[in-house]
Amino acid sequence: MNIQVLYEDNHVIAVYKPAGVLVQQDETKGRVLTDEVKKYLKDKHKKQGNVFLGMVHRLDRNVSGIVLFGKTSKGASRLSEQFRSREIKKIYHAVVEGELAPKNGKLIHFSKKDEERRVAVISDSPQDGYDQLELDYEVVRSNKYHSLVKINLKTGRFHQIRAQFSAIGHPVVGDIKYSDKRQATSRHGRASPKVGDKKIMSGGIALCATEVEFKTATTDEIKNIKIDYPKEWSNYFN
Repeated sequence: MNIQVLYEDNHVIAVYKPAGVLVQQDETKGRVLTDEVKKYLKDKHKKQGNVFLGMVHRLDRNVSGIVLFGKTSKGASRLSEQFRSREIKKIYHAVVEGELAPKNGKLIHFSKKDEERRVAVISDSPQDGYDQLELDYEVVRSNKYHSLVKINLKTGRFHQIRAQFSAIGHPVVGDIKYSDKRQATSRHGRASPKVGDKKIMSGGIALCATEVEFKTATTDEIKNIKIDYPKEWSNYFN
């Protein structure tokens, strides 16, 4: 896998993660982004021995987009602090099933992780052991089958975007886990409709981290990194 570097300084590196690639090794097998970035840094800087790379956030395996890493402990610490305090701007684009209305909105839910099924269980109201989820969205383009949405992620919880849009009946296209009625039904009995049989040509699901904004490790200078969502998504609107 060739690494697509989007930004790099002495303390931070931002790279593009294709759908289907793990950020960090787990019990499954496959390409691992962390290993590839370490190899890139080792080769570029001709380093001997182990290369430090601090993982400060992750994307699901079937999600594409921008991933930030700390190249130094200082860089990793500064980024982690910004993620914890929700200072980092995180924008996603997604194609969801159905025509989403209203065209602009805020979604607030509460969730907990079901460790056995590895899904987020959603509630409309606060529950013991549930975390609050919040995002803002804007419909960029739509037809009666699909909607392209721009998402400003306010919190960053397990499967948040996937679970929240499924809970309102508009699951992310290609997301079998949250489109299946057995998985996507909320505590209040709502289930996601299945609309159409189109598939994402690049693999994965129609969810991409398209923009991040953060402060550098040594100053308060703000860096903004943007990419386009996958061009094949336009096929859903032809």
